Order: sequence, then C-alpha cells, then structure tokens
Amino acid sequence: MMQLMEETAIEVADDIGIKNINLKDPECNIMIGTRYFVNLLKYYKNNYYLAITAYNAGIGTVQKWIDNGTIEKDGSDIENIPYKETNNYIRKVLKNYRIYEELYAK
Repeated sequence: MMQLMEETAIEVADDIGIKNINLKDPECNIMIGTRYFVNLLKYYKNNYYLAITAYNAGIGTVQKWIDNGTIEKDGSDIENIPYKETNNYIRKVLKNYRIYEELYAK
C-alpha cells in the first residue's frame, strides 16, 4: 500500500475518474498512489530525487527547501533534507531501488 493523504487521494482520483475511493483497498490505493507519483515525476521533469521527496514532504515543502537553498533544484544534495522522516524515507526508497535494480539486472 502507498502512503497517501486523503486530500491528495481525492484530487488524483478525480483526475483519473475514480468515483469511489477506498484507500484500504490495495488496487485502488496503488492506482492512485502510482498516478500521483507519475504526476510528481512530470512536475519535476523526471527528477526521481525531488519526486520521491515531494511524495513524502509535499510539493510546497520541497519548493521552500529549494527556494531557501536547503536543497539544490536538481536534488543532488538530498542528504540536506531537514525533516528526519523525509530524510530517512528517501534514503530507504533509494536503497531499496538499488537492491531491486541489482536483482532484476541478473
């Protein structure tokens, strides 16, 4: 299951034509969550670092960090993310991504 705020889920569900939202239903949850992530990738021009960070912390927060110089607009210094939860989240996601890359490369 994917982590989604209810407001975000409703907005994304409306965009893709889902009328009955049940975030506890894995199929519905994953459909909405993956669409939201695709939207973030488009917004950040396929920058996975920023999209993953925004998935957890929100677009507004990521923009604030970019504007005040906390992180670079290319996401190259994600280790500077000041929210401990988001910092840990992106590290875990990227670590797991690398593991899956290795597994599927074989």
